[in-house]
This record gives sequence, structure tokens and C-alpha cells, in this order.
Amino acid sequence: MENFKEIDAKEISGNFIKKIGDEWLLITAGDKSKFNTMTASWGGVGVFCGKNVAYLVIRPQRYTFEFVEKNPTLTLSFFGEEYRKALQICGSKSGRDCDKVKEAGLTAISTEAGNMTFAEASLVMECTKMYAQTLDEASFIDKSMVEKWFKAGDYHKLYICQIDKCWVK
Repeated sequence: MENFKEIDAKEISGNFIKKIGDEWLLITAGDKSKFNTMTASWGGVGVFCGKNVAYLVIRPQRYTFEFVEKNPTLTLSFFGEEYRKALQICGSKSGRDCDKVKEAGLTAISTEAGNMTFAEASLVMECTKMYAQTLDEASFIDKSMVEKWFKAGDYHKLYICQIDKCWVK
């Protein structure tokens, strides 16, 4: 990946609550022949079963969900504030209906492993899925969360993914 340097996940700097919740990221799955991406503002990073991991949640209605389900790997791409509009486009349009990557003005590139990301990203995590489970109402201890976020019963699927490689500019 031109202009990127590989680093260990433990070398990543910054506040991930801010990076994910405020600055957002793109979840991308698939390969050069066919991939899709979506904006996310829920998720996190940490350690699980002795592995550096990222966790993310995706509603099953999202087109990207199909790609994440079919592929063992995915990328998480983080951007600077100057790409806010591009991430808004990737979060509000469906790849089923348009070429949202083109509309967002992003440049899709492939990692050495064949995963898709974007030349404009400042940080890319290549990940392999380790665990997946659909959220369910019975497991929510705080039932107000169900009322606020899942009124339609469209529960996200949780993925815990091993961080295989990290790339920074």
C-alpha cells in the first residue's frame, strides 16, 4: 500500500472513543471485483482471548452486511475531518443503488492481502472475523436501550475481529 507504513496495533495513537464515535470510520468487505463500504460510529478496540481486536456492529439491512457475512476478512478505515462529507455519503447511500465510493470522491485500493480500503485513509486495520452473534432483546440489561435504538426489532450483529495488520500514513 503506497504511502502507508505498517505498524503494530499497540503503536496506534489516539482516543478510539473519539475516533469511532465522533470521527467515524468505514467498514469495508469484499475484493477488487466486488466490495462495499459503510460508515460506522459504533464499535471499539481492545483485547479478547489474548488477541488485539476490533468489535463492530452492523444492522442486517445494510448492504455491507452481506459482504461481511460472506468474507472472512474486512478493513476498518479511519479518516481526517476533511473527509467528513465523504463519510456522510458512505453512511447515507446504499451501494445497491449507486457507486457511493465514486460519489464520495474516495479512491479504493487493495491491501497486500487483497482487502479493500481507501488511499485517503489515515489509519487502516485489516481484520479477520473471530466471533459473531446477533444482539437480542433478552440480553439487554438496560431495557431503555431497546426502546431507543431497536424499536423496529432490527438488532445489529456483533463481530469481534482480530486485528491482523495496521497501516498508517
